[in-house]
Amino acid sequence: MKKLSAAACISLTALCAALVAPLAASAQNVAVVNGKTVPKTRVEALITQITKQGQPRTPELEQQARDEVVLREMFMQEAEKRGVAASADYKSQMELARQTILIRELFADYQKKNPVTDAEVAAEYDKLKAQASGTEYRARHILVEKEDEAKGLIAKIKGGAKFEEIAKKSSKDTGSAENGGDLDFANPSSYVPEFSQALVKLKKGEMTEAPVKSQFGFHIIKLEDTREAKFPPLEEVKAQIQQRLGQQKLGQFRDEIRAKAKTDYKFAN
Repeated sequence: MKKLSAAACISLTALCAALVAPLAASAQNVAVVNGKTVPKTRVEALITQITKQGQPRTPELEQQARDEVVLREMFMQEAEKRGVAASADYKSQMELARQTILIRELFADYQKKNPVTDAEVAAEYDKLKAQASGTEYRARHILVEKEDEAKGLIAKIKGGAKFEEIAKKSSKDTGSAENGGDLDFANPSSYVPEFSQALVKLKKGEMTEAPVKSQFGFHIIKLEDTREAKFPPLEEVKAQIQQRLGQQKLGQFRDEIRAKAKTDYKFAN
């Protein structure tokens, strides 16, 4: 068998490389639009952005992402052809977009490097649990605008009318009126002072003898029941506490940057 010359070997190798190169390039691209390749990395970047918002990665999503990046390439080429990229409006919007992305990545990088620890979550949980301890009161109330109206309703209830029915018909607190004025169990501190002070003086089943005035109007309050405050286990509220502490850390980081910056600008607050 006749051997190939060195020159022939080189030519054959070059030919093979030339044939394989387009195949390798196509494996890295999702499409070619008007002679310009659309890399698959754009598809992955778009999918990553979407899945970060909670949408699961599915074959349908992947197809939609491929369609989207190819359409974008078509639209971008047309925009460039028409000189849109040279317009002042485009440049100003691009600068705002650059700032937004850069700032977002700054805060994302900070949160990644300063995660909320389990110890911090546990300490915050204990703090919140201590604040929520004590007695919870289950109250009903009827809220009206005028004192005379409240006195008239008190007289009706004492005369045999059901508190719940009066609340449904007359209370202007629409959130509780539908439930007969029921406010469920809550710590007295969650109400305005006038309301809570009157509430804690009542015994189970009792109603205020006189209307209680607050910034919202006049209340008629009835105490249904009391119980020791319950607080959910750490596992149920851990995610919320982590989010809350993460936002607090981020706020402190923002304040630190603002405090150390040298500027002659005066903020409104």
